[in-house]
Amino acid sequence: MATVSFAVGLLPSSSSFPSTRGVPFGSVGFPVLKNGNTLKLSSSGSICAPILQQSLSTVTPSNPTRIRPLTVVSAKGYKMKTHKASAKRFRVTGRGKIVRRRAGKQHLLYKKNSKRKLRLSKLHPVSRSDYDNVIGALPYLKVNRQAT
Repeated sequence: MATVSFAVGLLPSSSSFPSTRGVPFGSVGFPVLKNGNTLKLSSSGSICAPILQQSLSTVTPSNPTRIRPLTVVSAKGYKMKTHKASAKRFRVTGRGKIVRRRAGKQHLLYKKNSKRKLRLSKLHPVSRSDYDNVIGALPYLKVNRQAT
């Protein structure tokens, strides 16, 4: 999660910032700096200038020039990537166990008897010691982690 920190202050009506007449209550107005540039927000920077101007008629602040820090946490997270080669090799059963194919059923099948080929065709559960590796490669796999 990215965190942006900036300060919000309530300013008196006789401030050096442009007025916000016609702007609905609760909206944020960004002032123009003296050199003509506007304030820029980034996920790694912070702003220490007062950026909110509101005229409150019912509540008068005890210290109108006091700047209060406000932390805004963005809701956007980062997606984890699925290892596509692992996604083709593993799947989950109805009970949440991870299963895989057995090795040895790709080639040289003429010298293997039918009983051996049938055994190699069936799915085999992944060992518990390999669960962490498979789950790390496939983060969105619906796995029952208590399954044995």
